[in-house]
Amino acid sequence: MKIIIDRDIPFLEDIFPKNMQVLHLASESITPEIVRDADALFVRTRTPINANLLQGSSVRYVATATIGFDHIDQDYCRQAGIHWVSCPGCNAQAVCDYVEEAISSIKLGKSDITIGIIGYGHVGKLVAQMAEKKGYRVLLSDPPLGIGSSLQEIAPLCDILTFHTPLTHKGEHPTHHLCNATILRLCKPDVLIINASRGGVVDEKAIIEHLTHTPTTQIVIDCWENEPLVNSTLLQRADLASFHIAGYSIQGKMNASEMCLRAFCEFFSLPILSINKKVVPLQGDSEPGWLKRISAQLKAAPEHFEQLRKQYKLR
Repeated sequence: MKIIIDRDIPFLEDIFPKNMQVLHLASESITPEIVRDADALFVRTRTPINANLLQGSSVRYVATATIGFDHIDQDYCRQAGIHWVSCPGCNAQAVCDYVEEAISSIKLGKSDITIGIIGYGHVGKLVAQMAEKKGYRVLLSDPPLGIGSSLQEIAPLCDILTFHTPLTHKGEHPTHHLCNATILRLCKPDVLIINASRGGVVDEKAIIEHLTHTPTTQIVIDCWENEPLVNSTLLQRADLASFHIAGYSIQGKMNASEMCLRAFCEFFSLPILSINKKVVPLQGDSEPGWLKRISAQLKAAPEHFEQLRKQYKLR
């Protein structure tokens, strides 16, 4: 069996049986040629899973060590008989911590705060619990789950809007450009908008236009529409910005690797393997103000987005 693993997925070193060929590669090295005779892939969002990569290959299993899965062509995988898994909830606590740090870093100038949580999945639930502990009024919006009210209804009431949905383009409730010009016009002039979900959930052009007319609106962005290319105008106007690391924590990465590995063993009917917890990356900056420091890094060198992301030491 041949297994290809993105080398930036930790805890999967030296755990597979010796009769398996295991390659740990940079995401840009995971090419059609290298996967042609592979059985399984462990990837991140940087590897598009589609016909361009997998057509004519022997790949039967794909695991993405991420919550998001919009880089996976689900229709193609279904037609090709390729089983794929993601890791819902793996880094939910880390994203919640990011939102808490973002809020504490921004001066809202008021004591009675209403927060609107868009998406009530693994992350949304934790953010709601965190906000309730702080005494915030919590409003929810998750139409697919039938929870709360519509975004249009709660937007005018919120001091904070934080987005925690997948990125979808189809269906009854698509989330692409969910935060758009119409929603922005409904918001309070001094609303704080946080996007730690997926880049396309927020319409970046609409945000820039809105800030031109309503400069009191505050913006925190972790996910960008055209990563690793960053909209330089929005970057400089954002109050805080980061290089898609809201979910990057030691615990989150450990959870994701473990979920991918367990699903792999179950799919191939193998004895359950355990991740290598001895291979713990160096812990990064978790002291108060860490998000401000990250933001300063990105604003100073947006062209190094991918490098900054790869070199980020897990919280």
